[in-house]
Amino acid sequence: MEAQERVARKTARSVDRKTDGDDSDLDMRKLLRALQAVRDGDFSVRLPRDTTGIAGKAADTFNEIVASSQRMAREIERAGQMVGKEGKTRHRVSVDRRSGTWGAMEGSINTLIDDLLWPTAEVTRTISAVAKGDLSQRMQMEVDGRPLRGEFQRSATIVNSMIDQMGVFTSE
Repeated sequence: MEAQERVARKTARSVDRKTDGDDSDLDMRKLLRALQAVRDGDFSVRLPRDTTGIAGKAADTFNEIVASSQRMAREIERAGQMVGKEGKTRHRVSVDRRSGTWGAMEGSINTLIDDLLWPTAEVTRTISAVAKGDLSQRMQMEVDGRPLRGEFQRSATIVNSMIDQMGVFTSE
């Protein structure tokens, strides 16, 4: 009796495996190659769309993830070109998936752009005032309650020192 139960369980597992295999034609080698390509930064790779069942859904989901990654990469590249090269400082990254980490990445990149552009805007504001004869303007040494650090602090200190020197020269 116990031997018959073991054979029945073994047969059931074998049938389950066959059913799982018959569910689709998703080739594990294709999946592995596609995953490796994405890992290596190739977001043009896609799995075949003709697969059915759970494997077909997995392939479709993989393709959606890779397409979203490809769009994000293009949008970051576009922002770099527009903001960094063309000087269109009002441009921000915008992605179609704003939930979860997709939205967090969009927010992080846009915050980075804002944080990097703030010193430029502040220098422009301060030097414009000096050009109009207003030597009372200074670069702020903090942003949103946080003190400037690194190169931002260095630049602000240099601009403020320059304005102080100009004030000394004009008072003599």
